Amino acid sequence: EALRAKDVGLHRIYLQEGRRGRVVEEILRLAKARHVPVAFEAREGLDRRVGSGRHQGAVGIASTKAYLSLDDLLEAVRRHDLPLLLVLDGIEDPHNLGAIVRTAEAAGAQGVLLPARRAVGLTATVARASAGAIEHLPVARVVNVAQTIERLKAANFWVYGLDANGTRSYWEVDYRGPVALVVGGEGRGIRPLVARHCDGLVRIPLQGNVQSLNASVASAVVLYEVLRQRAGTGPVSPAGPG
Repeated sequence: EALRAKDVGLHRIYLQEGRRGRVVEEILRLAKARHVPVAFEAREGLDRRVGSGRHQGAVGIASTKAYLSLDDLLEAVRRHDLPLLLVLDGIEDPHNLGAIVRTAEAAGAQGVLLPARRAVGLTATVARASAGAIEHLPVARVVNVAQTIERLKAANFWVYGLDANGTRSYWEVDYRGPVALVVGGEGRGIRPLVARHCDGLVRIPLQGNVQSLNASVASAVVLYEVLRQRAGTGPVSPAGPG
């Protein structure tokens, strides 16, 4: 029933290993249509997820809020002269995602885009870590991040990926236009295919012995550079977009 209800957001579905039949086939069909990931798990694992054996071999993990489609999000940001979006490529830690959502909302972003697979969704832990920001910031879930970037570019967004091997420092880019920032997952960063679709890659220079920043910290650094430039509180590199 949750799969049929358009106003119920499902992050993932777990099915009991070895279970077959029309009900399972229908769940798989509906999950595919709504781009909800499905995993098979032993009955003991399902028991642990629900705290009892009352699950009939299927457990759905509900999101704390419904996701928007990419089309709905793009329509919602049309009224903004300088829209700012955050595209997350595989953030798996719910505390990181919550912190990113909190900072993005505080910095004036209009939305966050999450991949449907291999990434954490809008769980209760994410909601708590966001300190309520999740209620104010639209979140869309997409199937293919690379294709999503192309859609954003077609909608006149400049898309910049945060990458340790970026060709420019993050402050050398002019963000005074429609911008989408791409942030990679913990450890591996932006996937190569996703990076190739970005208009440019920017780096955060590091002076110490640490080789990288936490994804939520890196997001905050660049989000507030966007805010600083748009507020006109300092010089902007003459390099411009691109």
